[in-house]
Amino acid sequence: MRKKKTTEQPTITLPAWWTNSRLHALVIFVFCVALYANTIGHEYTQDDAIVLYDNMFTTEGVSGIKGLLTKDTFFGFFKVEGKENLVQGGRYRPLTLIQFAIGWEMFGDQPWWFHLVNILWYALCCVMVYWLLLRLLNQYSSQLYIYFIALGTALLFAAHPIHVEAVANIKGRDEIMTMLGSLAALYFALRAYDEKKDSFQIIASALFFLALLAKENAITFLAVIPLSFFVFRRLSVGNSLLRTWPFLATTLIYLAIRFSVLGFAMGEASDELMNNPFLKLEGSNWVPFSFAEWSATITFTLGKYIQLLVFPHPLTHDYYPREVDIMSWGDWQVLLSFAIYAAAVFYALIRLPKRNPISYGILFFIITLSIVSNIVFPIGTNMGERFMFVPSLGFCFIAMLLLWRLGKKMSKVKRISNAKQIRVPLAIVGVVVLLFTAKSFTRNFVWKDNFTLFTTDVYTSSNSAKIQNSAAGALLEKSIEIANEQERLAMAERAKGHAEKAIQIHPTYKNAYLLLGNAHNYLRNFDASIKAYETALQLDSDYQEALNNLAIAYREAGRYYGEKLGDANKSIQYLTKAQQMRPNEMEILRLLGIAYGVSGQTGKAIEILEKAIQIDPNNASLLYNL
Repeated sequence: MRKKKTTEQPTITLPAWWTNSRLHALVIFVFCVALYANTIGHEYTQDDAIVLYDNMFTTEGVSGIKGLLTKDTFFGFFKVEGKENLVQGGRYRPLTLIQFAIGWEMFGDQPWWFHLVNILWYALCCVMVYWLLLRLLNQYSSQLYIYFIALGTALLFAAHPIHVEAVANIKGRDEIMTMLGSLAALYFALRAYDEKKDSFQIIASALFFLALLAKENAITFLAVIPLSFFVFRRLSVGNSLLRTWPFLATTLIYLAIRFSVLGFAMGEASDELMNNPFLKLEGSNWVPFSFAEWSATITFTLGKYIQLLVFPHPLTHDYYPREVDIMSWGDWQVLLSFAIYAAAVFYALIRLPKRNPISYGILFFIITLSIVSNIVFPIGTNMGERFMFVPSLGFCFIAMLLLWRLGKKMSKVKRISNAKQIRVPLAIVGVVVLLFTAKSFTRNFVWKDNFTLFTTDVYTSSNSAKIQNSAAGALLEKSIEIANEQERLAMAERAKGHAEKAIQIHPTYKNAYLLLGNAHNYLRNFDASIKAYETALQLDSDYQEALNNLAIAYREAGRYYGEKLGDANKSIQYLTKAQQMRPNEMEILRLLGIAYGVSGQTGKAIEILEKAIQIDPNNASLLYNL
């Protein structure tokens, strides 16, 4: 009988640095710090007001922690019962806000400190990615394979530009903390199994509880953890599920606390487009999308996520309506997205029984994406780059596995026999990390402050009503600081254009009408300003800002027509309306008294000025005019 020919695999001698995990961890940590160091001098941006500098509990420092533990996360910002439920489902995420409160106690109103801590947590999170992958893959015999996948995945993840929002925006710490806690929990669960130490399981459960307190998204790891044991420890389905029971118990404790604070009601879907993107205007009423529109729009956004992971350009913080339009199943982009996900899920499920790592990467991505997909429950916007923070790990892991396969094919051998075959994959990783680093570094500068963020991203998300409105507000706020009148008016003109675009997209956007009124007021288009405020009040008769600004518009119109144009009658017309809204405001009374006097209506002038003097008896200007 003929003997089967065998081929001996030559021994691979790897350089010492290739398996030096401590050196790798240090490199990853330093790389992350260096990449985001240019954000340390940035100001607050975006939703930082909600969780930090305008949150009444956070700004109380340590004494505010009780409020953070016993109220909805948004309550400290809105400060009024019920407003925190504008977005369906409620939010109970006290962990990062407690960190902010402690930071405020120690350093006060210092954005640099909060940015620095974000960077350090992110660097540790990327190191944890590396440590976890080493632990997951330690059952494989090839050190070349283990370190190639672990180090490459960690570096791709660390450099990926889609993470800029989570790191450069202080509020994004909730994404970082929930991922760090979840990955660390899985890491110690694996150590508990591998080393037969129950103490590690206790640590894992505690870390998972902290991850849940950072953000509810950690709950998806109830599926990731048994999947990890099934694929990488080759346990049966039943035994893999058994490894999850401590985390399930921890979740039940968290949910009990959450429900005791927020109650059981999930709330009703919002009827405001900025809090519910799945609404459309029919006539004068907002109505929900049809099922076909809802499902097609979500499918489109899922495909958009993959595009941004593969080619992260252009990036924006804003995907509000209608930056993502109402989609239909006749759109090729929707069909392509559906085909990609269907093929990926089919491959994952078919190959999962063989404990295929690519199947694991696909399912990790889909499981962690599910909770922010708008399928499980509405999240208040179509999509957001920060929502890719955890799922992107699955993408980076798959990318490295595919590059490893590329190396194998290029070597034309069935098994790895020579370290030289990964030279091309390593070169590809190096180029991609370099490109990602450049994109992330430059994108960081956009997050300098709200003015820079809004006036930059408005050109990327030009169809978003929210960012058009935000850009208008930022420009108006900035214009106040400008001494040159021509430049100030030019900025107000730009703001007007953005507010008009916001209204075009969202015809019942009351805040956009408010800002449009402000812009017209700055431009001295008083009739247009008054009309905008009145429209805002038609949408919400209790809109206090519009009421205040309408009174100001009447007053300033009266001042302008009286002092600048010498039209006393027109001045009286506006000032009379201002007085009706604010009958005891001294400045309105003063201007109205002067206008009556100039127009020859002496009796009314005396009556108004005497009333003003009753309010301010020692005002020399009033006495002189009287």
